[in-house]
Amino acid sequence: MSSKTKYRYFNSLEIILENDFVFKLFKPLIPVKAGNIIPDLAFSKDFGRWQQYTNGAESRGLIPFTKLKSKPIVLAFYSQHWGQLGIDQLVRLNELQHEVKAAGANLIVISPQKESFLNKLAWEYNFTLTFYFDLQNEVARQFRVYHEDSPVWNLFSGVDENVPLLASYVVNPSKHVVYQHIDYNLSGTFSSQEILRAVYEAAHYTGDRKSA
Repeated sequence: MSSKTKYRYFNSLEIILENDFVFKLFKPLIPVKAGNIIPDLAFSKDFGRWQQYTNGAESRGLIPFTKLKSKPIVLAFYSQHWGQLGIDQLVRLNELQHEVKAAGANLIVISPQKESFLNKLAWEYNFTLTFYFDLQNEVARQFRVYHEDSPVWNLFSGVDENVPLLASYVVNPSKHVVYQHIDYNLSGTFSSQEILRAVYEAAHYTGDRKSA
């Protein structure tokens, strides 16, 4: 290199430092399981957070807030980011909802966002379902199926948003979890008979259990 080549004086203060890389340790989700207790379900009474469908059409029925505390409840976590698996779960829940209600229980689908295509989906599949929009994932955190430090894309390929696990629960009036199903295998199936059995068990629950 020519000795005549001149370089501008370099001041170390001109160095632009990159932000230090912050390493976040992946924390595996440990979902609530049968035997655990949910102290209080964090449902909002804001009617904008609820959406009901009857035979595919949006309906404006009263939200059974008092029954949510006194009756068994089937909770299913859903997101559009689960694609067809999520839709398949909604279809199966819709097939169960009449028997669930006949047993004196409520069935609620928990979604982290209010989806623009939900009306079309409900009409196409003739849903009679109640949706709750868990905008800050409060309920999902209660059931430990969602956490900011445990994104689902670390577990499942093809999911590019951090959304709750595809999970279903039955909770009795004493807030004991009597059934759980997490679709880790992405099989798109859960046992309808087991859910209904758990609903009947929850409806006739007596006594106390300790949290597992």
